[in-house]
Amino acid sequence: MAWTNWSGSVTANAAVARPQSVDELAALVCSANRLRVTGAGHSFMPLCESGELIVSLDDVAGTIHIAADRRTARIPAGWSIRRLTAALWEEGLALANQGDVNPQSLAGAMATGTHGTGVDLGSLATFARGFELVGADGETRWCDAATNPDLYQAQRLSLGLFGVATEIEVAVVPAFHLAERIEKRRWAEVRESYDELAQQHRHIEFWFFPHSDDVILKTLDPCDPCDPSPTTTDMEEASFRRILDISARLPFLTPFLQRLMMKSGISGRRRGPAHTIFPSDRTLRFEEMEYEMPRSIGLEALAEVVGWIRRKRLAVTFPFEYRTVAADDIWMSPMNAGPVAAISMHQYAKMPWTALFADAEAIFRGAGGRPHWAKRHTLSRADVAALYPMAGRYVAVRRAADPHGKFLNTHMESLLA
Repeated sequence: MAWTNWSGSVTANAAVARPQSVDELAALVCSANRLRVTGAGHSFMPLCESGELIVSLDDVAGTIHIAADRRTARIPAGWSIRRLTAALWEEGLALANQGDVNPQSLAGAMATGTHGTGVDLGSLATFARGFELVGADGETRWCDAATNPDLYQAQRLSLGLFGVATEIEVAVVPAFHLAERIEKRRWAEVRESYDELAQQHRHIEFWFFPHSDDVILKTLDPCDPCDPSPTTTDMEEASFRRILDISARLPFLTPFLQRLMMKSGISGRRRGPAHTIFPSDRTLRFEEMEYEMPRSIGLEALAEVVGWIRRKRLAVTFPFEYRTVAADDIWMSPMNAGPVAAISMHQYAKMPWTALFADAEAIFRGAGGRPHWAKRHTLSRADVAALYPMAGRYVAVRRAADPHGKFLNTHMESLLA
């Protein structure tokens, strides 16, 4: 049975194995010539693609272990963000930040630099304090800042190249509640005041339909303890789905439909435990490209791309998503050169996206952006070397950890062999 990613754009005719223990996993690794590990399949790039074996950690047994000081927890790497945050909540703990969906595995989210939003908050990979890995030789080893430090530094954003993570030590914080507010604002107003707004709220982002002059602004702030929200999403998808399907059949109507949709009243409120408010249900399938821009030019870059779409009257049916992420020191992180504005461009899965993304990517690259590893991009090996000063050291650690390339696939081989 063929494996496919969430959007349906990446498939692989490979065996899919579901080991139930670390010992079973180690035996699989030893016997395989090539393998890749998958979580929820939320990567739009062919990161998990394999011609031989794909391994899912969904069924590997494991439990959470909370440190005595309650500042870290050891978590099974294959657990989904949804599962692990619910388990942490039962212990009175939480992750400091999350993205806006939660089916992804912890290991997969960290391995690709997945992030939420917040000027002082980094990607999920910045929460990692240590990893237990099954290496290419089938042996289990631990790495952290003091033990196997080079392996640890590379593994923080691993792209699945250094072994199969089975357990991750993660920084945690006391459990907290969040209040979500969604409102419509003028694009010109948000563009002028965004930096000020970002300092006022713990989390802030906005969605911008390119043919409208309004944006949908979302903020999250700590609040007093309260019951979980009765709703599990920040948007109503049924009407949007109908508009998308019309646009797929009649693309020239896209600008009109977006302006019409944004004339409606758009507002929302939710309150509840943080791990239930960060994510929202997403059932509409799309393809995505995301570029992390130097924060100082993020709004300017977004305005340039939107201007190009308007001039060409292009049928870009989904909104752009604009978030902020703190700087980090992770070797292959797009955030390691400074704080970024993360700009996500989406297209409905039923509509063409390749040419749109290629032209938009040229604008983002020209302004100094670096792509999210799991979302559509066209980087070459030379591009990676130019964008990431630590790429050579990263590759050297990969070759030492996996000298025969067991964890490579065609895509990874083209970039980091």
